[in-house]
Amino acid sequence: MILPRGQALLLPANPVFIWGSLAAAFLLQVLQGQLTAAAWLPDWVALVLVFWTIHQPLRIGVGVAFVAGLCVDVHQGVLLGQHALAYTAMGYLAVTLHRRVLWFDLRGQTLHVLPLFAVAFGLQALVRLLAGHGDPPALAWIAPLLTAALWMPATWILLAPQRRAHDPDETRPL
Repeated sequence: MILPRGQALLLPANPVFIWGSLAAAFLLQVLQGQLTAAAWLPDWVALVLVFWTIHQPLRIGVGVAFVAGLCVDVHQGVLLGQHALAYTAMGYLAVTLHRRVLWFDLRGQTLHVLPLFAVAFGLQALVRLLAGHGDPPALAWIAPLLTAALWMPATWILLAPQRRAHDPDETRPL
C-alpha cells in the first residue's frame, strides 16, 4: 500500500497496548460515571473501540465491540444490550469504512467517524425509548460531537508508541 504524502511509516501495534488502552478507556468511563451523571460527556469506550477497529480491524472488531458494550451495560446498570447493540453497529460500520477513513487527514477522519458515534448514540436512545425510559435530555445529543472532537488527540496519543524514529542511520534505513 502506498502511504499518503506526509504520513509516517508506523511500527506494528503492540497487542498489550491495544488491550491496555481499551481497559483504560473503560476505567475512564467508570470514573466519569462516578464523578458525574451528565449525559453529554463523551463516550471513551466508543472512541477507543472505533479507533482500534479502524486501525487494527483484524484484532479489534465487532465481537470485541459487543463484549465491551455488555461490560458498559453492566457497569452503568442500564438495559442489558443497549450499549452492546450500539457498539456492535458502530464496530460493523467502522470495519466497513476503515480503508476509506485512513486515506483522509485527521479532519477528514473526524468527519467520517462523527456519523458512527451519532448512529451509536441514536441506537441507544431508540432502545431506551422503546423500553419506556423516555427521550434522552436535549444536551445528551452533544455527546457524539464531543466524542468526535476527541478523535484528533486520541489519534495522536494512541499512535504515539508506533511512530518510528525520525533520524535514520545505517542500522535503521526507514
